[in-house]
Amino acid sequence: MLAWYAKQGRELPWRQTRNPYRIWLSEIMLQQTRVEAVIGYYQRFLENFPSVEHLAAAPQAAVIDLWAGLGYYARARNLHAAAKLVVEQFGGIFPPSPEELQRLPGVGRSTAGAIAALAFEQRAAILDGNVRRILCRLFAWQEPPRSSAAEKQLWQWAEELTPQARVHDYTQAIMDLGATVCLPRKPFCDSCPLHELCQARRLGLEQQLPLKQKTKPVPIRYETALLLEREGRYLIRRRPANGLLGGLWEFPTVSLADGDAAEAKLQLLMHEFAVSGELQPLGSIQHLYSHFRLVLQLYRLSISDWPQVAEVENDWRTVAELNHAALHGAHKKAVGKIPATGE
Repeated sequence: MLAWYAKQGRELPWRQTRNPYRIWLSEIMLQQTRVEAVIGYYQRFLENFPSVEHLAAAPQAAVIDLWAGLGYYARARNLHAAAKLVVEQFGGIFPPSPEELQRLPGVGRSTAGAIAALAFEQRAAILDGNVRRILCRLFAWQEPPRSSAAEKQLWQWAEELTPQARVHDYTQAIMDLGATVCLPRKPFCDSCPLHELCQARRLGLEQQLPLKQKTKPVPIRYETALLLEREGRYLIRRRPANGLLGGLWEFPTVSLADGDAAEAKLQLLMHEFAVSGELQPLGSIQHLYSHFRLVLQLYRLSISDWPQVAEVENDWRTVAELNHAALHGAHKKAVGKIPATGE
């Protein structure tokens, strides 16, 4: 596998360094996110926060705004909190051991292993999604891959296979193998350096393994948003820093329970802002988040005065500015529903 990696390994921005800060940043961004989506964010973060001290000193809102669009926003909040902890408790120096690295918010066992191996050449195993898939096929694991039994066994194999030397290269190699050869669908078995060892291939199970997890029905949430317009600008407000989609911007929104009429619920927002007028329906959109699907009804209200100063952070943006704002997914789609001037 190391010989294969020497010829076929990917050229990625974070591969050119052993700097723990840069490796940690890339590993957090790569959690549940494709490499292609991460590269631009990684480079922009380093331009804005070239060191852990710069990141720790930044306002959390600035970090979240720069993260917008990458998804799984708890990672951004954990990133900022972890930077502060590294500066305050570790003097700005990342600890080398996996056990200490797991003290950082957002750093689990596999991420800690990756940082320790890649930055410090520590003998530490990883078990991300790519490695989990490789091990399930290599050993023909024919049970659900996320069960407690699988977790114990896969970690055991991951630790046993991690070598004493060249841990950095081995870690990069096994991640690349899963990302480019041992794919979830239609793996390139003939190109795999482990094809002679792979038990799934020997048994003809490479397409069936890992076994698919049983999926639960995706719950649906219903909300309605008020697109409050004044002189060509729309009101957005920042969500609370903690919790779902914390720190991102959105149009003022209310939840809808069974039987709720959207326009009636919007009267609560209009009362809160002390505004009145005729609501213009703009239709609805759907957006799939990690754990639920959101159905969002949209209404526009044009006003001439703004008598109310809301307690939460808010701002007025043009449509052009909204297209670049750190809105979360559904509300970014909502911008596309805003009629052109004069409609």
